Amino acid sequence: MDLTTWPQVNMINQKNYYTEYLKRDDQILPLRLQQEERRNRMTTNAKDRDRALAQFRPGEAPFQDIELDLDDDVGMDEGSGLMGQDALGAKIIVIHPGSQNLRIGLASDALPKTVPMVVARSWTTNESEDDGGEPRPKRLKVDNGKPLEPEKMFGEEFASQYAAMCTELKVHMRSHKRRVLPNSKELIVNYNKRTPPETISEHNDPHRIDWTEIPSDHRKAPAFVTGKDALRIPDFSNPRYKLFWPLRQGWYNEHDYDQKRILYDDIAVIIEEAIKTQLNIFRKKDWPQYGCVFILPDLYERQYVTQILDMLLRDFGFSRVCFIQESLAATFGAGYTSACVVDIGAQKTSICCVEEGMCMENSRINLKFGGADVTETFIRMMLFDHFPYAEINLNRRYDFLLAEEIKIKFCTLNEGDVSPQPGDFHLRAPGQATRKYLFKTYDEILLAPQGYFQPSIFNNSLKLQDRRKLISRSRDLYDGSPNDPVSAAQTAIIAMTAPPPLNNQTSNGHGDGADGMAISTPVRQLPNPLQKFSEQERNSHSAFGSPAPDDDDTPGPQGDGEVNGTKNELDPSLRDDVLPIAALDTAILTSIIHGARNDDRKTRDFLGGIMVIGGGSQIPGFYTYLEERLKESRPGFAKDIMIGTPPRELDPQGVVWKGGSVFGKLRQTNDSWINKQEHDRLGARVLAYKLMWAW
Repeated sequence: MDLTTWPQVNMINQKNYYTEYLKRDDQILPLRLQQEERRNRMTTNAKDRDRALAQFRPGEAPFQDIELDLDDDVGMDEGSGLMGQDALGAKIIVIHPGSQNLRIGLASDALPKTVPMVVARSWTTNESEDDGGEPRPKRLKVDNGKPLEPEKMFGEEFASQYAAMCTELKVHMRSHKRRVLPNSKELIVNYNKRTPPETISEHNDPHRIDWTEIPSDHRKAPAFVTGKDALRIPDFSNPRYKLFWPLRQGWYNEHDYDQKRILYDDIAVIIEEAIKTQLNIFRKKDWPQYGCVFILPDLYERQYVTQILDMLLRDFGFSRVCFIQESLAATFGAGYTSACVVDIGAQKTSICCVEEGMCMENSRINLKFGGADVTETFIRMMLFDHFPYAEINLNRRYDFLLAEEIKIKFCTLNEGDVSPQPGDFHLRAPGQATRKYLFKTYDEILLAPQGYFQPSIFNNSLKLQDRRKLISRSRDLYDGSPNDPVSAAQTAIIAMTAPPPLNNQTSNGHGDGADGMAISTPVRQLPNPLQKFSEQERNSHSAFGSPAPDDDDTPGPQGDGEVNGTKNELDPSLRDDVLPIAALDTAILTSIIHGARNDDRKTRDFLGGIMVIGGGSQIPGFYTYLEERLKESRPGFAKDIMIGTPPRELDPQGVVWKGGSVFGKLRQTNDSWINKQEHDRLGARVLAYKLMWAW
């Protein structure tokens, strides 16, 4: 007899139970909203068709049943005469931020607008006065504060490495039957020592610079200035202005900021001012009519993506937002189905293999050097050889612009151009007369861009300074482990760069066991992925069998785990402590190894489809030099290696943005759009359903 009449619930049979929770599309909000939107669109089209048929009269033009499966704002753009995808592109803003430049424009535009990714804020000092006015490149000084001789100015390590590169270049030129004068370097040094500058009055200078005028009254001076006007503010203006670059080396610039809120605000201010000044969309109440395509790095940080999504939907009020990765956007812009994309920017170089519209996750590499490192190294080499403008300081705005101009004008990778060559430049500083300098160059013009293949010549000492000072790593909600995207190729690069571990040691240098006695656990040395490439080159037909699927959980053929095994063996904390630096040709081969996954056909396809883009690659002879380096490294694949440029005479610096504009106008991208309603309800969780790659 039961003790109560209350119904009792029996225990669930643990061996046989089933649930449909979150197993159907109609139970997931983003997918349900897509279905409702598609259903509403079909209903609207059916009503319009019935109405047109009911109003049809004999003798009129026959009714044409045209159904465009596009978004709601597609059709005739009133007042502009645009139809179809062009009308859709007129309401989509494509944004591609970088460490030095921001490229922005409407998807219907042919080319983007380029704006420096910088904001000048009213400050007590400018950037050239920080750190006691220490110039860049940094010079060594004697005890009394006077600078050393140019040959000793940058330390013994730089001097010895520079001398070794000069000797290696001479040997290489002689082996290729090129003429090398024995005393060329002495001629250059003596000429640069004895050449004084020529002063030109302002009214005789046809190319004088119009500097940004700042009102002397502090109350009338603007709180901030963005874009090119910020770079033209005189260094010693009254009031002072300091330049802030919110992105450095493809990361948040945490060194120059004390609060992450100010860092986020500067990114928003730069993009907002660019939309107003470059796109002429001044009223923010009109912005909800626009969608936005935002281009992300291949190896992004999750906190960066969530912050950008919140900024675009909440602060800017865009109606919808979608994301695309840089390498995938580059293939869209160039019209390639598969390629190994090498994007050399101002401060970072990204490499990724793309196949059939998807980035190969394990092939992604992000190196922390670019065209700005070539500029600084070129100036260091010129100062080493008694550059006549010895006071050059890249922290000063006009010197920074001058150094970029000299690099673009003189640097090359054609050995035939290496000879004593005269050159000149005009130094235009605010409040000073223009000075014309005459100088000569020799091998500096080639050795500086050669740093892409010998990155130890770059100054990498400050690139990790204050890393994670403001913004911590993204971590999993349940187990607390880091959950930023990882790549087997990037891990291999870090493993090659990191110092070899001796033992499993704690911070005091000893590994203590449970009983307090020191124990020593041997660590297997991490494999070199290029060794794997050599084995594949020798056994390119039958040794590896069938390729493994792209799913990382599926075991590959014998030896595949040895290449990808570094992903699990390397301490995750090293990703923030070790700067990923490697020779460019080595990084490309490493990316292709992990992207092809031991498939000989894919390997040859990627080697034959290397597409080099970005402003850092715009050096004469760069493509030929890179192709020769790759062929020397892998002679077995020499006939397959080919370096390509974007077709249709596209600017390599704008290919990624162009791909973003193409992506934004495709019909199939409807599923990638994130609207405000979804973001308000789900927050960052909506990215797991909307992104085209695993979030």
